[in-house]
Amino acid sequence: MSSREQAFIMALRQIAGDPAARNLSDDAAILARPTGDLVLSHDMIVENVHYLSNDPPETVAQKLVGVNLSDLAAKGAKPLGALMGYSLGIDYKWDQAFVKGLASACHQYNLPLLGGDTVALPRHTAHFSGMTVIGLAPSCGAPDRRGAKAEDDLWVTGPIGDAGFGLRILNRRKPIDNPLTEILIQAYRCPVPRLEEGAWLAPYVHAMADISDGLLIDAKRIAEASNLGVKVNLDKMPLSKEAIAYFGDSPTTRLQAATAGDDYQLILSAPSSCRHKLQHLADEKNFGLFRVGKFSQEKGLSLYNQHGLITPPSNLGYEHGCNC
Repeated sequence: MSSREQAFIMALRQIAGDPAARNLSDDAAILARPTGDLVLSHDMIVENVHYLSNDPPETVAQKLVGVNLSDLAAKGAKPLGALMGYSLGIDYKWDQAFVKGLASACHQYNLPLLGGDTVALPRHTAHFSGMTVIGLAPSCGAPDRRGAKAEDDLWVTGPIGDAGFGLRILNRRKPIDNPLTEILIQAYRCPVPRLEEGAWLAPYVHAMADISDGLLIDAKRIAEASNLGVKVNLDKMPLSKEAIAYFGDSPTTRLQAATAGDDYQLILSAPSSCRHKLQHLADEKNFGLFRVGKFSQEKGLSLYNQHGLITPPSNLGYEHGCNC
């Protein structure tokens, strides 16, 4: 083990305090088996794909944790632990700052770090990291993406497009001196997993996922997995006051928001008979919940606003390896 790798693991031991981690001194973690179903998910983030090379390393760590826990949120699951794969870069100070951000995120979401692996990268190689998260499914069962029913309502939990707008601002490479832009950039760099909302909503939904690649493409994925179509009302899609103040509220802006991705809001289907219960739940728990469409037997994705049908864009959201 190299001295740099050893120093990095020593730093991680300050985070990995759960007994299951065995002080990161063993080849495996030993997690006591809970009563109930386990939910497992794995996501990777890559430099210049999921984050910019000049993003602060603390926020890169927070993004790694956030995007992975978002998958647990979509299943209504409680986090039990995580395994991390990490590529050591050439700058140890960057690695140290990453650990600082990782510790903050794990503490914020009560996520035990149980183990993982490190690998040294050759020079001029893009940095990457991955995480496997383990969660406990809710007693009602983890919602399935394939579970939407015809005539179900389509809901989202909060503003759409903030992260995409934040990335646009960063790509302009201009000084950031506006509090509105800071909020949008934060949405891109540090996504917030909707863990509480997912747990509260799970008993009422037929299907649930997180919006990682864009509202339109993720709505279509639920519909296709459920052998249905979906209709989305862009006028009902929530935009944040910061996005409206900076980019305006036009049909073009709304389409950009709906296809941007990196929102990590929850997207769900629920029977229309649950509308009152869901709205009451959102009011009681003080979280956003917006009805933006409906699932139908008619296949495909349909978009509309107050003026009528809208031709869907050729690019509904982000897809790896797609040149569209």
